[in-house]
Amino acid sequence: MPLVNYASLLEHAIIGGVLTTIFLISNYSLHRIEEGHVGIYFRGGALLPSLSYPGYHMMIPLITSYKSVQVTLQTDEVTNVPCGTSGGVMIYFDRIEVVNYLNVNSVMDIVRNYTADYDKALIFNKIHHELNQFCSIHTLHEVYIDLFDQIDENLKQALQRDLLEMAAGLTIQAVRVTKPKIPEPIRKNYELMEGEKTKLLISIEHQKVVEKDAETERKRAIIEAEKVAQVAKIQYEQKIMEKESLQRISQIEDEMHLAREKAQADAEFYKIKQQAEVNKVLFTKEYIELKKYESLSKNTKVYFGKDIPQTFIGELCDNNVNGILVPKCNHCINRNIIYIHTIFYCLIQ
Repeated sequence: MPLVNYASLLEHAIIGGVLTTIFLISNYSLHRIEEGHVGIYFRGGALLPSLSYPGYHMMIPLITSYKSVQVTLQTDEVTNVPCGTSGGVMIYFDRIEVVNYLNVNSVMDIVRNYTADYDKALIFNKIHHELNQFCSIHTLHEVYIDLFDQIDENLKQALQRDLLEMAAGLTIQAVRVTKPKIPEPIRKNYELMEGEKTKLLISIEHQKVVEKDAETERKRAIIEAEKVAQVAKIQYEQKIMEKESLQRISQIEDEMHLAREKAQADAEFYKIKQQAEVNKVLFTKEYIELKKYESLSKNTKVYFGKDIPQTFIGELCDNNVNGILVPKCNHCINRNIIYIHTIFYCLIQ
Protein backbone atom coordinates (compact mmCIF):
# COMPACT_ATOMS: atom_id res chain seq x y z
CA MET A 1 0.00 0.00 0.00
CA PRO A 2 2.75 2.49 0.78
CA LEU A 3 4.34 1.63 -2.57
CA VAL A 4 1.11 2.37 -4.35
CA ASN A 5 0.77 5.72 -2.60
CA TYR A 6 4.32 6.58 -3.44
CA ALA A 7 3.86 5.78 -7.11
CA SER A 8 0.67 7.79 -7.18
CA LEU A 9 2.32 10.73 -5.54
CA LEU A 10 5.23 10.51 -7.96
CA GLU A 11 2.84 10.44 -10.89
CA HIS A 12 0.99 13.47 -9.60
CA ALA A 13 4.29 15.26 -8.99
CA ILE A 14 5.40 14.59 -12.55
CA ILE A 15 2.10 15.77 -13.91
CA GLY A 16 2.27 18.86 -11.72
CA GLY A 17 5.83 19.55 -12.83
CA VAL A 18 4.85 19.23 -16.46
CA LEU A 19 1.90 21.54 -15.95
CA THR A 20 4.06 23.99 -14.04
CA THR A 21 6.64 23.89 -16.83
CA ILE A 22 3.95 24.46 -19.41
CA PHE A 23 2.57 27.33 -17.36
CA LEU A 24 5.99 28.90 -16.93
CA ILE A 25 6.74 28.50 -20.62
CA SER A 26 3.39 29.95 -21.65
CA ASN A 27 3.55 32.76 -19.12
CA TYR A 28 7.20 33.72 -19.21
CA SER A 29 8.55 32.29 -22.44
CA LEU A 30 5.79 32.35 -25.05
CA HIS A 31 4.68 35.88 -25.97
CA ARG A 32 2.87 37.71 -28.76
CA ILE A 33 3.82 40.86 -30.65
CA GLU A 34 0.88 42.86 -32.03
CA GLU A 35 0.70 44.20 -35.57
CA GLY A 36 2.31 47.65 -35.88
CA HIS A 37 4.80 46.84 -33.12
CA VAL A 38 8.21 45.21 -32.77
CA GLY A 39 9.59 43.36 -29.76
CA ILE A 40 12.85 44.24 -28.02
CA TYR A 41 14.51 41.97 -25.45
CA PHE A 42 16.48 42.51 -22.27
CA ARG A 43 18.58 39.90 -20.50
CA GLY A 44 20.08 40.82 -17.20
CA GLY A 45 19.15 44.45 -17.92
CA ALA A 46 21.12 44.50 -21.19
CA LEU A 47 19.41 45.19 -24.51
CA LEU A 48 19.69 42.23 -26.85
CA PRO A 49 20.48 43.02 -30.50
CA SER A 50 17.55 41.10 -31.95
CA LEU A 51 14.05 42.31 -32.81
CA SER A 52 10.88 40.31 -33.12
CA TYR A 53 8.02 41.13 -35.45
CA PRO A 54 4.25 40.60 -35.11
CA GLY A 55 3.30 37.05 -34.11
CA TYR A 56 4.17 34.48 -31.40
CA HIS A 57 7.74 34.18 -30.13
CA MET A 58 9.71 32.29 -27.47
CA MET A 59 12.26 33.52 -24.93
CA ILE A 60 14.11 32.18 -21.94
CA PRO A 61 11.79 32.76 -19.00
CA LEU A 62 12.75 34.52 -15.81
CA ILE A 63 16.08 35.86 -17.15
CA THR A 64 14.78 37.42 -20.37
CA SER A 65 12.10 40.11 -20.65
CA TYR A 66 10.60 41.92 -23.63
CA LYS A 67 8.82 45.14 -24.47
CA SER A 68 6.58 45.96 -27.40
CA VAL A 69 7.46 49.17 -29.24
CA GLN A 70 4.95 50.78 -31.61
CA VAL A 71 6.36 51.59 -35.06
CA THR A 72 3.20 52.99 -36.64
CA LEU A 73 1.69 56.47 -36.37
CA GLN A 74 0.85 57.18 -32.73
CA THR A 75 -0.38 60.12 -30.65
CA ASP A 76 1.24 61.06 -27.35
CA GLU A 77 -0.71 63.31 -25.01
CA VAL A 78 0.93 65.77 -22.64
CA THR A 79 -1.57 67.07 -20.09
CA ASN A 80 -1.78 70.03 -17.74
CA VAL A 81 1.37 71.81 -18.91
CA PRO A 82 2.10 74.97 -16.86
CA CYS A 83 3.34 78.07 -18.66
CA GLY A 84 4.35 81.45 -17.28
CA THR A 85 3.93 84.50 -19.53
CA SER A 86 6.31 87.46 -19.68
CA GLY A 87 3.85 89.42 -17.52
CA GLY A 88 4.01 86.83 -14.72
CA VAL A 89 0.59 85.26 -15.30
CA MET A 90 0.55 81.46 -14.90
CA ILE A 91 -1.60 79.61 -17.41
CA TYR A 92 -2.10 75.89 -18.06
CA PHE A 93 -2.47 73.99 -21.31
CA ASP A 94 -4.97 71.25 -20.61
CA ARG A 95 -3.83 68.91 -23.39
CA ILE A 96 -1.14 68.87 -26.04
CA GLU A 97 -1.22 66.07 -28.60
CA VAL A 98 1.93 65.08 -30.48
CA VAL A 99 1.45 62.83 -33.52
CA ASN A 100 4.74 60.98 -34.21
CA TYR A 101 6.16 58.05 -36.07
CA LEU A 102 9.16 55.82 -35.16
CA ASN A 103 11.10 54.19 -37.99
CA VAL A 104 11.60 50.48 -37.36
CA ASN A 105 15.27 50.69 -38.39
CA SER A 106 15.92 53.25 -35.65
CA VAL A 107 14.25 51.34 -32.81
CA MET A 108 17.43 49.77 -31.42
CA ASP A 109 19.46 53.01 -31.39
CA ILE A 110 16.68 55.12 -29.85
CA VAL A 111 15.86 52.51 -27.17
CA ARG A 112 19.54 52.05 -26.39
CA ASN A 113 19.99 55.84 -25.95
CA TYR A 114 16.63 56.82 -24.44
CA THR A 115 15.14 53.51 -23.17
CA ALA A 116 11.87 52.01 -24.28
CA ASP A 117 10.07 55.05 -22.85
CA TYR A 118 11.89 57.29 -25.31
CA ASP A 119 8.84 59.52 -25.77
CA LYS A 120 9.16 60.79 -22.20
CA ALA A 121 12.64 62.19 -22.82
CA LEU A 122 12.25 63.20 -26.45
CA ILE A 123 8.64 64.45 -26.51
CA PHE A 124 7.07 65.01 -23.09
CA ASN A 125 9.97 66.83 -21.46
CA LYS A 126 10.73 68.71 -24.68
CA ILE A 127 7.13 69.95 -24.87
CA HIS A 128 7.38 71.42 -21.37
CA HIS A 129 10.68 73.11 -22.20
CA GLU A 130 9.68 74.59 -25.56
CA LEU A 131 6.28 75.77 -24.34
CA ASN A 132 7.79 77.57 -21.36
CA GLN A 133 10.39 79.14 -23.64
CA PHE A 134 7.60 80.44 -25.87
CA CYS A 135 5.45 81.79 -23.02
CA SER A 136 8.35 83.50 -21.25
CA ILE A 137 8.93 85.92 -24.15
CA HIS A 138 5.27 86.71 -24.90
CA THR A 139 2.47 88.43 -23.05
CA LEU A 140 -0.75 86.77 -21.98
CA HIS A 141 -2.67 88.47 -24.78
CA GLU A 142 -0.19 87.23 -27.36
CA VAL A 143 -0.26 83.65 -26.04
CA TYR A 144 -4.02 83.55 -25.54
CA ILE A 145 -5.15 85.55 -28.58
CA ASP A 146 -2.65 86.92 -31.07
CA LEU A 147 -0.10 84.10 -31.39
CA PHE A 148 -2.15 81.13 -30.26
CA ASP A 149 -2.56 79.84 -33.81
CA GLN A 150 1.24 79.70 -34.16
CA ILE A 151 1.99 77.67 -31.02
CA ASP A 152 1.39 74.25 -32.56
CA GLU A 153 3.57 74.98 -35.59
CA ASN A 154 6.34 76.46 -33.42
CA LEU A 155 6.31 73.38 -31.16
CA LYS A 156 6.42 71.03 -34.13
CA GLN A 157 9.39 72.82 -35.68
CA ALA A 158 11.26 72.97 -32.36
CA LEU A 159 10.70 69.25 -31.65
CA GLN A 160 11.65 68.16 -35.15
CA ARG A 161 14.76 70.33 -35.15
CA ASP A 162 16.06 68.68 -31.96
CA LEU A 163 15.02 65.19 -33.06
CA LEU A 164 17.09 65.47 -36.23
CA GLU A 165 20.15 65.77 -34.00
CA MET A 166 19.16 63.44 -31.15
CA ALA A 167 16.90 60.77 -32.71
CA ALA A 168 16.76 60.98 -36.48
CA GLY A 169 14.38 58.01 -36.81
CA LEU A 170 11.60 59.73 -34.85
CA THR A 171 9.42 62.03 -36.95
CA ILE A 172 6.87 64.56 -35.68
CA GLN A 173 3.82 64.64 -37.96
CA ALA A 174 1.68 67.23 -36.15
CA VAL A 175 1.15 69.02 -32.85
CA ARG A 176 -2.30 70.01 -31.56
CA VAL A 177 -2.64 72.47 -28.67
CA THR A 178 -5.84 73.18 -26.75
CA LYS A 179 -6.77 76.64 -25.54
CA PRO A 180 -4.91 77.39 -22.29
CA LYS A 181 -6.66 77.88 -18.97
CA ILE A 182 -6.27 81.40 -17.64
CA PRO A 183 -7.28 82.97 -14.29
CA GLU A 184 -11.04 83.44 -14.01
CA PRO A 185 -11.07 87.28 -13.68
CA ILE A 186 -8.88 87.59 -16.76
CA ARG A 187 -11.06 85.13 -18.66
CA LYS A 188 -14.19 87.19 -17.87
CA ASN A 189 -12.44 90.33 -19.08
CA TYR A 190 -11.56 88.56 -22.30
CA GLU A 191 -15.15 87.44 -22.69
CA LEU A 192 -16.34 91.02 -22.24
CA MET A 193 -13.70 92.19 -24.68
CA GLU A 194 -14.78 89.56 -27.19
CA GLY A 195 -18.38 90.69 -26.75
CA GLU A 196 -17.43 94.29 -27.46
CA LYS A 197 -15.31 93.18 -30.37
CA THR A 198 -18.25 91.22 -31.73
CA LYS A 199 -20.44 94.32 -31.45
CA LEU A 200 -17.77 96.34 -33.20
CA LEU A 201 -17.50 93.77 -35.97
CA ILE A 202 -21.28 93.77 -36.36
CA SER A 203 -21.24 97.57 -36.55
CA ILE A 204 -18.41 97.48 -39.09
CA GLU A 205 -20.22 94.88 -41.18
CA HIS A 206 -23.42 96.93 -41.02
CA GLN A 207 -21.47 99.98 -42.13
CA LYS A 208 -20.02 97.96 -45.00
CA VAL A 209 -23.52 96.90 -46.01
CA VAL A 210 -24.71 100.53 -45.91
CA GLU A 211 -21.67 101.63 -47.90
CA LYS A 212 -22.24 98.82 -50.35
CA ASP A 213 -25.88 99.84 -50.79
CA ALA A 214 -24.83 103.47 -51.26
CA GLU A 215 -22.18 102.39 -53.75
CA THR A 216 -24.74 100.29 -55.60
CA GLU A 217 -27.16 103.24 -55.69
CA ARG A 218 -24.38 105.53 -56.89
CA LYS A 219 -23.43 103.11 -59.64
CA ARG A 220 -27.09 102.80 -60.62
CA ALA A 221 -27.38 106.61 -60.79
CA ILE A 222 -24.19 106.77 -62.84
CA ILE A 223 -25.52 104.13 -65.20
CA GLU A 224 -28.81 106.00 -65.58
CA ALA A 225 -26.98 109.29 -66.15
CA GLU A 226 -24.69 107.64 -68.69
CA LYS A 227 -27.72 106.13 -70.36
CA VAL A 228 -29.43 109.54 -70.60
CA ALA A 229 -26.19 111.12 -71.79
CA GLN A 230 -25.73 108.44 -74.43
CA VAL A 231 -29.32 108.89 -75.64
CA ALA A 232 -28.82 112.67 -75.78
CA LYS A 233 -25.53 112.17 -77.58
CA ILE A 234 -27.17 109.86 -80.10
CA GLN A 235 -30.01 112.33 -80.66
CA TYR A 236 -27.52 115.18 -80.99
CA GLU A 237 -25.42 113.22 -83.45
CA GLN A 238 -28.60 112.30 -85.33
CA LYS A 239 -29.57 115.98 -85.60
CA ILE A 240 -26.04 116.86 -86.68
CA MET A 241 -26.21 114.15 -89.33
CA GLU A 242 -29.59 115.46 -90.50
CA LYS A 243 -28.24 119.02 -90.70
CA GLU A 244 -25.13 117.80 -92.48
CA SER A 245 -27.32 115.82 -94.88
CA LEU A 246 -29.48 118.89 -95.57
CA GLN A 247 -26.36 121.01 -95.95
CA ARG A 248 -24.89 118.46 -98.31
CA ILE A 249 -28.11 118.33 -100.31
CA SER A 250 -28.19 122.15 -100.48
CA GLN A 251 -24.54 122.18 -101.46
CA ILE A 252 -25.20 119.62 -104.18
CA GLU A 253 -28.20 121.64 -105.42
CA ASP A 254 -26.08 124.81 -105.41
CA GLU A 255 -23.36 123.02 -107.29
CA MET A 256 -25.92 121.73 -109.78
CA HIS A 257 -27.43 125.21 -110.18
CA LEU A 258 -23.97 126.71 -110.55
CA ALA A 259 -23.11 124.09 -113.10
CA ARG A 260 -26.31 124.84 -115.03
CA GLU A 261 -25.70 128.60 -114.87
CA LYS A 262 -22.12 128.09 -115.89
CA ALA A 263 -23.17 125.86 -118.73
CA GLN A 264 -25.80 128.42 -119.80
CA ALA A 265 -23.30 131.27 -119.50
CA ASP A 266 -20.75 129.26 -121.44
CA ALA A 267 -23.37 128.57 -124.08
CA GLU A 268 -24.36 132.27 -124.21
CA PHE A 269 -20.72 133.29 -124.31
CA TYR A 270 -20.09 130.81 -127.07
CA LYS A 271 -23.15 132.09 -128.95
CA ILE A 272 -22.06 135.74 -128.61
CA LYS A 273 -18.53 134.79 -129.52
CA GLN A 274 -19.73 132.94 -132.57
CA GLN A 275 -22.01 135.88 -133.51
CA ALA A 276 -19.10 138.25 -133.04
CA GLU A 277 -17.06 136.07 -135.37
CA VAL A 278 -19.91 136.13 -137.84
CA ASN A 279 -20.29 139.94 -137.50
CA LYS A 280 -16.59 140.38 -138.00
CA VAL A 281 -16.91 138.58 -141.28
CA LEU A 282 -20.26 140.18 -142.23
CA PHE A 283 -19.79 143.85 -141.33
CA THR A 284 -17.23 144.87 -143.85
CA LYS A 285 -16.74 148.47 -144.91
CA GLU A 286 -18.58 147.96 -148.14
CA TYR A 287 -21.49 146.23 -146.37
CA ILE A 288 -21.88 149.12 -143.92
CA GLU A 289 -21.82 151.67 -146.78
CA LEU A 290 -24.44 149.69 -148.56
CA LYS A 291 -26.68 149.62 -145.55
CA LYS A 292 -26.15 153.37 -145.05
CA TYR A 293 -27.38 154.25 -148.47
CA GLU A 294 -30.23 151.82 -148.24
CA SER A 295 -31.30 153.54 -145.05
CA LEU A 296 -30.97 157.03 -146.56
CA SER A 297 -33.11 156.00 -149.44
CA LYS A 298 -35.91 155.08 -147.12
CA ASN A 299 -36.07 158.47 -145.32
CA THR A 300 -39.45 160.27 -145.70
CA LYS A 301 -38.69 163.67 -144.23
CA VAL A 302 -35.71 166.02 -144.58
CA TYR A 303 -35.59 169.50 -143.09
CA PHE A 304 -33.27 172.25 -144.37
CA GLY A 305 -32.67 175.85 -143.15
CA LYS A 306 -29.95 178.35 -143.16
CA ASP A 307 -30.32 179.00 -139.45
CA ILE A 308 -30.07 175.39 -138.77
CA PRO A 309 -26.48 174.27 -139.11
CA GLN A 310 -27.48 170.72 -139.06
CA THR A 311 -29.81 168.41 -140.84
CA PHE A 312 -32.40 166.30 -138.98
CA ILE A 313 -33.43 163.10 -140.65
CA GLY A 314 -36.18 160.91 -139.22
CA GLU A 315 -36.11 157.15 -139.22
CA LEU A 316 -32.51 157.05 -140.32
CA CYS A 317 -31.48 154.53 -137.76
CA ASP A 318 -32.25 150.86 -137.81
CA ASN A 319 -30.79 149.10 -134.86
CA ASN A 320 -31.75 145.64 -136.00
CA VAL A 321 -29.66 144.40 -138.82
CA ASN A 322 -29.71 140.66 -138.80
CA GLY A 323 -30.34 140.84 -135.04
CA ILE A 324 -27.47 143.33 -134.40
CA LEU A 325 -27.96 147.05 -133.49
CA VAL A 326 -25.94 149.12 -136.02
CA PRO A 327 -26.15 152.71 -137.44
CA LYS A 328 -27.11 153.25 -141.12
CA CYS A 329 -24.33 155.71 -141.88
CA ASN A 330 -20.62 155.51 -141.46
CA HIS A 331 -18.65 158.08 -139.47
CA CYS A 332 -21.71 159.17 -137.50
CA ILE A 333 -19.88 160.85 -134.71
CA ASN A 334 -17.43 162.74 -136.95
CA ARG A 335 -20.33 164.08 -139.02
CA ASN A 336 -22.51 164.73 -135.93
CA ILE A 337 -25.30 162.50 -137.25
CA ILE A 338 -28.04 161.36 -134.91
CA TYR A 339 -30.19 158.49 -136.03
CA ILE A 340 -33.76 158.68 -134.98
CA HIS A 341 -35.59 155.44 -134.28
CA THR A 342 -38.46 155.78 -131.84
CA ILE A 343 -36.59 157.81 -129.14
CA PHE A 344 -33.14 157.92 -130.85
CA TYR A 345 -32.03 160.93 -133.02
CA CYS A 346 -29.26 161.11 -135.54
CA LEU A 347 -27.63 164.54 -135.93
CA ILE A 348 -25.98 165.04 -139.35
CA GLN A 349 -23.43 167.76 -139.94
